[in-house]
Amino acid sequence: MSAATETVRFDPAAGLRGRLRIPADKSISHRAALLGAMSSGPVRVRNYLDAADTSSTLAAVQALGARVERGAAPGELTIHGVGLDSPRELGGAIDVGNAGTLMRLLPGWLAGRAGRSWTLDGDDSIRRRPVDRVAAPLARMGARIDARDGRFPPFAVHGAELAGIEYALPVASAQVKSCVLIAGLGATSPTTVVEPAPSRDHTERLLARAGAPVERDGVRVRVSPAGALELGDVDVPGDLSSAAFFVAAALLVPGSRVVLEDVNVNWTRAGFLRIAERMGARIGGELEPHGAFAPVEPVTALEVEHGPLHGTAVEAEEVPLAIDELPLVALLGCFAEGETVVRGAGELRVKESDRIATVVDGLNALGGDLEATADGFVVRGAGGLRGGRIASHGDHRLAMLGAVAGLVSREGVEVQGMDAAAVSYPGFAGDLATLLSR
Repeated sequence: MSAATETVRFDPAAGLRGRLRIPADKSISHRAALLGAMSSGPVRVRNYLDAADTSSTLAAVQALGARVERGAAPGELTIHGVGLDSPRELGGAIDVGNAGTLMRLLPGWLAGRAGRSWTLDGDDSIRRRPVDRVAAPLARMGARIDARDGRFPPFAVHGAELAGIEYALPVASAQVKSCVLIAGLGATSPTTVVEPAPSRDHTERLLARAGAPVERDGVRVRVSPAGALELGDVDVPGDLSSAAFFVAAALLVPGSRVVLEDVNVNWTRAGFLRIAERMGARIGGELEPHGAFAPVEPVTALEVEHGPLHGTAVEAEEVPLAIDELPLVALLGCFAEGETVVRGAGELRVKESDRIATVVDGLNALGGDLEATADGFVVRGAGGLRGGRIASHGDHRLAMLGAVAGLVSREGVEVQGMDAAAVSYPGFAGDLATLLSR
């Protein structure tokens, strides 16, 4: 992916009104393509996300031998997989682009293919993102990962006969958990992942749908060896992480009332909504109960209205369930009464940018009062934001954060690198304009 260079100005808004169908869930789209490629029969995917990251995943599975047919409807695909044991070896590197999910999940599949090797590489951003946390458990299972400086892409995956392990994650991470579970499908004995706190469970749900022997008991997830996967049809719901930007905008811009349709409200993804409600947000919609587990992802229509907010504390156990939306918590905190604190979010430092540093510096430049900590930030409600300029640093979520900040600022915001939003939401600016025009 080339560097994001487009500068776009977002002026103060009078209100957001109307209904919007949110683009497809990025996390589930990645996993549907990967597990589709690993399946023995054809997999029909409806509403696959059309974005830079998910296009990288489709290109990767095609390079490994899967065949992808595009249907007549937008986002409709049929993936003809190669089965668990037959990914094709390549003469060159698999290009993961900017897709961290692809970079960390794909090695789980390749690691169990004894006697074969693959190299993974990506853009400048991905080359700064560590892979040692997937390399460590895969090495314990018997594979070998050779990474630049021991922890960065490009890196080689050398397949081996894998042994099942019990692995306690040092940090709650859906990507690392998913990598180990996928590797466990081809191991000689069951594999268990123990999380310090629950994280997104889309991989477990899709594995269960595909017939894999997977069980969850609290923070323990266990998968047994599988001879084959048969995923069948997958309907990808709307992405809560994308919807969250409109939720925040509607909460903050006076006169707003929006309805966001068919949004995925899996309890392991809805942490941001629970945090916002604790801050006083009025959000309608039926959320999945805490602790639920079913192969089908739950969806609802979210109804959001403007209203006053107050500060809150976000603790470490909540972080994995709201990791991508924590920059929006910082924005809400700028307009809330009192202090908002996020702790235990060191994972933000190894996202597309160091999201602790870029969010704190970016919002402070717009008139906020934020302080970075080693593993989070403190926001002192300062009555809003003045406005100014904010750089995306090539980070799609920081670009969209800047756009929402512009709507609620007093003077407007210029976002440098707004085109970074195309990584997950190419139509974001257009959808935002639609709600503003109503």
